Formats: sequence, C-alpha cells, structure tokens
Amino acid sequence: MQNDTEYSNMKINRKMFLLMESFVIIQLAVVAIFLYINCLMIFTFLKKEAFRTDTRYILFSQTLFPDSGLILITNLSVVLIYYQVAIHFVVCCLLSVIMSLLSIVSPLALVAMCLERYVAICMPLRHADISTPRTRNMGLLIMWLISSVIPIYVLYVSLFLIPSKFLQTYVMCSIDVLFVESWQNLVRTTLFQMYFLVMFGIVLFTYVKIMKAARAASSENKKSTNKGLRTVLLHAFQLLLSLLQFICPYVESSILHIDMLLYLKVRYSNFMLFILAPRCLSPLIYGLRDEKFSVVLRNYVFFGHYTFVSNLFSSIKSISRVQTKTKPMVI
Repeated sequence: MQNDTEYSNMKINRKMFLLMESFVIIQLAVVAIFLYINCLMIFTFLKKEAFRTDTRYILFSQTLFPDSGLILITNLSVVLIYYQVAIHFVVCCLLSVIMSLLSIVSPLALVAMCLERYVAICMPLRHADISTPRTRNMGLLIMWLISSVIPIYVLYVSLFLIPSKFLQTYVMCSIDVLFVESWQNLVRTTLFQMYFLVMFGIVLFTYVKIMKAARAASSENKKSTNKGLRTVLLHAFQLLLSLLQFICPYVESSILHIDMLLYLKVRYSNFMLFILAPRCLSPLIYGLRDEKFSVVLRNYVFFGHYTFVSNLFSSIKSISRVQTKTKPMVI
C-alpha cells in the first residue's frame, strides 16, 4: 500500500515537472517574440526626432520601456523559481519593488494616451496649447510619482517589519516574501484596485466623449475620430485585463485545495492572460496601427530596404496574376 502511494506521488510530481517545463518553454518563446518587437519599436522611437518631440509617441514610449522591463524581470523571476534558484533577499526586494513600479506606470501611460486623444479630438483648437513640453514633462513627473506610491509603501513597511537578520538570507524570489503580515498584501491589493478603478473610469469618460464627438463629426473627420475611439476601447480592454489579475489570487487559493495540477494550469494561465498579455498588446494596438510609426518601423525591420522588398513582392504578385490569366484552359 505504501509503495502504491509513493508511486502515485512520484507520478504526480513527474506530471507537474513536465507541465511546468512546457509552460516555461512557451513563456520564453512568447517573451522573446514580444521583446524583439518592443526593442524594434524603441529603436524606431529613439531614431526619429519627430517621434521624440510628439506627445503621442512620447506617451507610447512610456508603455514600451516599462512593459519591456516588466516582461523581462517577471520572466526572469519565473525561470528562477522554476529552477529553484535562491537569490539574496535585498536583490529580491529591489526586483519586487521595480516590478511593482513598472506594473503601474504602463497603465497610467495608457490613461494619459486616452486623455491625449480626448483633447486632440474633442478640443482640437486647444490641443497645441495644452500639449506643450512643459505640461508634458509635468505630466510624466506626476505619472511616475503616482506610480511610486505603492512600491514605496511595500518597501518601507516590509523593511520596518522584517527582522534585520533576515536581510542577509537567500530566498526564492517573489513579492510574497516581503509580506510579514497578511494586512500588508491586503492594503497593497486594495490600493492597486483603487488605482485601476479610477484609471478605468477616466478611460470610460474619454471613450464616451470621443463617441459623442464621432457622432457629431463631419465625414472628413469621421475616420480619424473612429480610429481614436477604437484605440481608447482597446486601451480599456488592456486595463480590464490588468485589473482582473487582482482577482486571480482568490481563485488560485480556492483551487489549490482541490487539485495541484489544475492549480498550476490556472496560475500559469492567469500569468499569461493578466500579466503578460496586457503588456504585449501595446505594440499591436498602438505601434502597428499607427500609419507614421508603422511605415518607419517596417523600414528598420528590412534594414532600410522596405521599398525594395515591397516592390519585389508586388512584382512577384503581378507576375503570378499574369501567369494565371494566360494559363491555357484544359478541356
């Protein structure tokens, strides 16, 4: 009987190991693809002065940089946990605080982008006066200051409660190691939820205002207004995904007592859907849909020979069409 139990446990552990291994491989592939896309977009942004001086693209860069950093650090943390690599507590503390900061900056930048579209569409005559370098810099400063409130709270309270001897230990890095008392995580989660609910409310406000402007717009401005409306709606979807990640721990804790394999699947799915996916959507929503940005990006992807490659593909298509038309009919 004991041998049967040991064999059953070994079988379950083997399944868990194979499952985690496949999860990590898929995750690394997804992260590598989107980091490559993000790096191309960052390179495109930095190379063109027109993008570096335009409020739209500056705010877009404020999603690219934090999202790339967050994807890289979270991926590193998951891989370290998978391979059971312990790191110094202070290093883990810094990584956790940086992840907390970056997870807030990017959604705030999305809100700022929605507000910028709202001003550009609903108040076009005032857009140039509002979108100045001074107001832009002030907005970015306020955005980063608001983002740093929760990380500073986590760092300060954790260092106050954690014994000094624990600071010299090595741990499996997770933000949970910073929470000595249960109320710490509760306060942090509550603050996160408040942040995201306020942000979601602002995005909803801009969507309603732009929708009204779209209905009243002339046929000439209709296309631009509708595109701005779709962009705001997609950003609202991103924020909703980010908000849902705070419900995940409650779902995971209830499943943990039922089935360990199911728990691993659900936890990995939550990680991919509500942490990685919102960060991977920004390049697809804003960068690739923007005509000016996508043209320059495609040029850099093909090492400055996009026109040549485009003409080559067009020639191949036209030749194939001609061959299809001139092909003799078989009776």
